[in-house]
Amino acid sequence: MATLICPEDHSPVADAEAIRKACKGWGTDEKALISILGHRTATQRKIIRKTYEEMYNEELVKRLESELSGHFEKAVYRWMLDPEERDAVILNVAIKEKPILDYTSIIELSCIYSPQELLAVKRAYQTRYKHSVEEDLALHSTGELRKLLVFLVGIYRYAGDEIDARLAKSEADIMCNAIKSNDFNHEEIVRIITTRSKTQLRATLNRYKDDNGSSLTKYLRDDEAKAANAFLGALRTTIRCIINDPQQYYEKVIRRALMKSGTDEESVTRVIVSRAEKDLEIIKELFYKRNSVTLCHAVSKHTSGDYKSFLVALLGNQNIHL
Repeated sequence: MATLICPEDHSPVADAEAIRKACKGWGTDEKALISILGHRTATQRKIIRKTYEEMYNEELVKRLESELSGHFEKAVYRWMLDPEERDAVILNVAIKEKPILDYTSIIELSCIYSPQELLAVKRAYQTRYKHSVEEDLALHSTGELRKLLVFLVGIYRYAGDEIDARLAKSEADIMCNAIKSNDFNHEEIVRIITTRSKTQLRATLNRYKDDNGSSLTKYLRDDEAKAANAFLGALRTTIRCIINDPQQYYEKVIRRALMKSGTDEESVTRVIVSRAEKDLEIIKELFYKRNSVTLCHAVSKHTSGDYKSFLVALLGNQNIHL
């Protein structure tokens, strides 16, 4: 369930005019921008962008970039993009713009999205950056981590619900033998994780847990050396994205982003902006059950200013003027 609250009727022309007015003069009227952009669907925002460009002969997204700043600007910028283009930007930032490649965002898109959704994002990435995701990943990562990530984004997983119990047993044994030999970089581990359908892989991981008395993810983090290993961390994230419901996974992401020392605004923005029109209401419910505090309260406590107001609007706060 989405959290986005939108008026039943709106005029793209009136919205474009109001946005233009909010951006004119010495200071930007951020509250006016939030009251409009924080309450429009992806389709409506796309029409507003087109209408604004036709009326004023400039790109709305570029105008907003020049008017806004900080985390607020980044959140609004991503919100204004088409969903596939937004995810392409998230991928590119994860690959290129950090000192160390952020494999979390890459794995989320590769393992939570359907094969068709991932393909659409990859097409948007190629159109925008004139490179394939695989090409950029291969350039900006190394070793077994590179192999895992390139395989994850490159595969078109089968999405059926069939389970082969014998195969699950066989591949659970392969994983177990690789662990006993400490050969976590084994090609078979990467093959199983990156190619099997989600349903089949869940069956394999469940069989592994039944046979060994604990989950594979628990074993992959049971000492400091394993916890600090990027490849093993990527394996853990991949498994969590596959075995957990997406809403459970994203609740954990935003909880950690808000509750740890120093707010991780990148993750907070990613979850709220990308899920507001999908399933953020369910994520909110899970967050409350897990933390006994509303997600809106937590966001308000750990963020500030116009950035906070915009996120709260996307979370469905009905006190903001429509």
